[in-house]
Amino acid sequence: MIDPVNNFNIPEEWIARTGLPREELEKNVASGVVVVLSDGSVLKRGYTTGTTASAAAKAAVLSLKKKIDSVSVPTPVGLRAHLKVSESSPGHAVVKKIPNDHESDITRGLEFVGEAREVEGIHILGGKGIGIVRRDGLQVPRGKPAINPKPMEQITAAVKEAVEELGLQGAEVTISIPEGERVGKETLNSRIGVEGGISVLGSTGFVEPWNDHLGEMKGDLIRCTDKVVLTTGRIGMKYSHMLFPEYTVVMVGSRISEGLDYSSGDVVICGLPGLVLKWGNPEMLEGSGYATVVEMLEKAPEHERLKESFEMAVEKGKGARIVVIDRDGSVLMDSKIEN
Repeated sequence: MIDPVNNFNIPEEWIARTGLPREELEKNVASGVVVVLSDGSVLKRGYTTGTTASAAAKAAVLSLKKKIDSVSVPTPVGLRAHLKVSESSPGHAVVKKIPNDHESDITRGLEFVGEAREVEGIHILGGKGIGIVRRDGLQVPRGKPAINPKPMEQITAAVKEAVEELGLQGAEVTISIPEGERVGKETLNSRIGVEGGISVLGSTGFVEPWNDHLGEMKGDLIRCTDKVVLTTGRIGMKYSHMLFPEYTVVMVGSRISEGLDYSSGDVVICGLPGLVLKWGNPEMLEGSGYATVVEMLEKAPEHERLKESFEMAVEKGKGARIVVIDRDGSVLMDSKIEN
């Protein structure tokens, strides 16, 4: 059984642990709306702001000629997303963003409004509540609505479907988010140069039921800063702010390599040894007789694997400064000092 959103082949033992009828589980997995975890938990995905905007836009066009109460739109991974239309009148439609099982998604339940009129060609405009890009270096040019390229393609494809279904010559659709400006203040937008609302994002069309570590907004934040610390967790974040007060600190979890791909300029990788050293050498514990990196540090602080893994992390960091700390913030290893 393959999860079509991330192309992950779900192990049979995970499937067995769910306790659900296989046919029912397979149907839900195939739709992209659920994700199966290793303990058998089945969590609900939501739809991205890009998918929700696509639904509002398509529904607004369809409402020019008929009453609409639900709509189906394409997603970047090739699946169809099905959303309810909470309100519609000729040329107007409202779609609410479907929540997932991750409660800290601050955009859950937001209303997206589409306003459409027939014109030649297809034109997508950003209305109230969609931020405006105010700096260079992002995926969207300065001065344009903060609708990233992938969701813009998705919205355009959805509107094209509606135009073809109704036999129109084209459509101009304005998408707005009434609460977008308020919610935008709770996001990273102001730090990356997006003002006046939220960004419309989504590389797959689906939102995972957990905090997705990096995501596009953190990627933009890393890309737009000259001095950044990539840290592995909350302890690393706490002490990184103390150790590097002039730097922008971004928590990337285990996705250090992805953070590096976004970064340029002065980069520091700072975190606990378990993640930083194993990132450098994923096989550092194999055949060592130790169960964890912390155990190795405590019982054999001079173990050659520690130095070897640190050197591999330095090499993998491609010029980034590597700093390994313990839980009280003491620096255990620092490539700037070591070198």
